[in-house]
Amino acid sequence: MKTSNGVKKQKKPQSPEKSKPKDHRELGRELDLFSFHEVSPGAPFWHYKGMLIVKALEKFIRELQDKHGYEEISTPIMVKKELFEKSGHWEFFKDDMFYFKAGTETYALKPMNCPESALVYQTRTRSYRDLPLRLAEIGRLHRNELSGVLGGLLRVRQITMDDAHIYCRFDQIKSELVSVLKMTEEFYKRLGLPVVYGLATRPKKAMGSVKTWKEAEKLLGEALEELGLKYQTLKGEGAFYGPKIHFDIKDSLDRTWTIATAQLDFQIPERFQLEYIDADGQAKRPVIIHRAIFGSFERFIGILLEHFKGALPFWLSPVQVAVLAINDQVTDYSKKVFEALKNKNVRAELDLRNESVGKKIREAELQKIPYLLIIGEKEAASEKVAVRERGKGDIGQKTLEEFWEIIK
Repeated sequence: MKTSNGVKKQKKPQSPEKSKPKDHRELGRELDLFSFHEVSPGAPFWHYKGMLIVKALEKFIRELQDKHGYEEISTPIMVKKELFEKSGHWEFFKDDMFYFKAGTETYALKPMNCPESALVYQTRTRSYRDLPLRLAEIGRLHRNELSGVLGGLLRVRQITMDDAHIYCRFDQIKSELVSVLKMTEEFYKRLGLPVVYGLATRPKKAMGSVKTWKEAEKLLGEALEELGLKYQTLKGEGAFYGPKIHFDIKDSLDRTWTIATAQLDFQIPERFQLEYIDADGQAKRPVIIHRAIFGSFERFIGILLEHFKGALPFWLSPVQVAVLAINDQVTDYSKKVFEALKNKNVRAELDLRNESVGKKIREAELQKIPYLLIIGEKEAASEKVAVRERGKGDIGQKTLEEFWEIIK
């Protein structure tokens, strides 16, 4: 189209909000978070900044678990197939496992942590007073996903799971489920992600009696109702060993993801002959609640990157603050500010390059850094910093004490 003077009219540039959102793999490259290589399909190579995100999530989940009385354990990645035959996973999950011969034995890379956790439970006699016993594990798992379905962090073969197994008495099931639901709500509210709940019932291919399944499904529903949480029934979508609660979130692209789960399991305690000594002196079976809040670290980070368009919340950002020196005259003060940030455990970067301040700001903004502290001679003389906040721009000069109040 041409205007009246014959000059071709330019189309208005599309706003960032309406432009096509970037795939998390593209964001991962731009922000230097992770990469994938053909030598290990379906397994991310985490770079330094990507590991800072992983470590922030690990720190958060460990603090949350400590608060709720969990004990962290660690179990081997590789075990003999007999363990999975005993648990029932070999029958139901064999085709999704990596396994190999070593001499006369067949070993498998574990696809889940529950059978190994059961062995830890068995190492001593448990009393009813010991329950609930909440064993948590940030475990590395492997699942033999078909190469055609692998998709960046969203579908991987190597999985890092924030797993936990709660061993409890029958009369403790509902209170433990309520505690899990509260933990999950606390975490997702911190990210501003609303949760939708689903109760997944008995699939066609399942272990255990229909009666036991019905009892378990009833308890899950009662726990949701006690907290006033609405849910839908997901018929036939439970795990083969027990029903579960799905925690679904909707991201900024209007996609629904099943992230966290809480699953009730009467089968593994039976198969492993797990026991505790009750108040009457009789041996009884505990129940297991399987719980994950992130689900998979890999998929969770991929979802968050796309949801936030790479601009992660302050507490998850790999670099939280960038200190930008305008010239060599302010190098000493810029270093002083940088060290003060590090001493406050703020993840900071210091840019002393001989580049224009405009270029430094543009590059830092492309890295989605939440706060930029620009330091010129005026700021150095007054022992202040000029603050730019992501999404808001210049918010004025601040003392470091004033800046702490903003970020804490």
